[in-house]
Amino acid sequence: MSALAPTLEAYFTTRLARQRQASRRTIETYRDAFCLLLSYAQERTGKAPQQLEIADLDAELIGDFLDHLEAQRGNSVATRNARLTAIRSFCRFAAYRHPEHAAVIGRVLAIPIKRRESSSVVSFLNDVEIEALLAAPDRSTREGRRDHCLLLVALQTGLRLSELSGLRCQDVKLAPPAHVRCLGKGRRRRETPLGSGAVRVLRAWLRERGGTDHEPLFPSRLGGHLSPDAVRRLVAKHAAAASRSCQSLRAKRVTPHTLRHSCAMRLLHHGVDVAVIAMWLGHERLQSTQTYLHADLTIKQRALDRMAPDDQAAARRYRPPDRLIAQLKAL
Repeated sequence: MSALAPTLEAYFTTRLARQRQASRRTIETYRDAFCLLLSYAQERTGKAPQQLEIADLDAELIGDFLDHLEAQRGNSVATRNARLTAIRSFCRFAAYRHPEHAAVIGRVLAIPIKRRESSSVVSFLNDVEIEALLAAPDRSTREGRRDHCLLLVALQTGLRLSELSGLRCQDVKLAPPAHVRCLGKGRRRRETPLGSGAVRVLRAWLRERGGTDHEPLFPSRLGGHLSPDAVRRLVAKHAAAASRSCQSLRAKRVTPHTLRHSCAMRLLHHGVDVAVIAMWLGHERLQSTQTYLHADLTIKQRALDRMAPDDQAAARRYRPPDRLIAQLKAL
């Protein structure tokens, strides 16, 4: 076994889990990054993962791997940068344990984060599309009722994919004020209120679901938590079914994050303050919520409607009454 394997094991068990006390989701994200990297390195070098050396993961291979994520896997620049962040974190840890590879590690650490163009384009569903999506699951089956409940909770709460798939039965409180509790990004706990419609659906689902408080709210066929990929496939399947009755859905790529955007845009359309939306979604910074303001064309249209042309503005200006009538009124 090479030196890379025990160093990588120590990084996850000692550095992340014990010293940094990283959250489960952070560890899973970093784990996925290295699973992809080691698989790519095996294809490039012909070595099994346990045989790879630290020197094999040089700057050239890492750079090609990052390009592979975008070109072959279709990942976004943000995902590429997240994978690079995980690799950098490991390299800083390995530099102290293997100073003999300082040159190789230094060149990897010098790989810059790829800059991306900021965009205000946010994909979200309107009310008609939401109704079509919620009507898509076949509620005559247990699986369809589960999917309908999941979609309704996602659209009303705006939970992230990891938060949604990680919900347990005990996280739902239906007694007034009804809400859903979750452990969000950055280990921040938050409570999101539920409307009366969602309460009725959840009450019926919990009655049918059964199980203990610690079991998943939306279980898979085997009884465990739905994986993120399973939720993505679930949403895509029902979006495709809904597109047969709602043609506008055919031009949209509907993902679990689209449902989160849709929740935020519905709140914005109903006049909810941006600061409240940020708390609702669990955003750490208010700046993260500003993108919904830029994406909402209806707000800009309302502002444009308030701006009357100059000739109309002139017509609405105060004009003094006739001089004779003014003198009579002054008596």
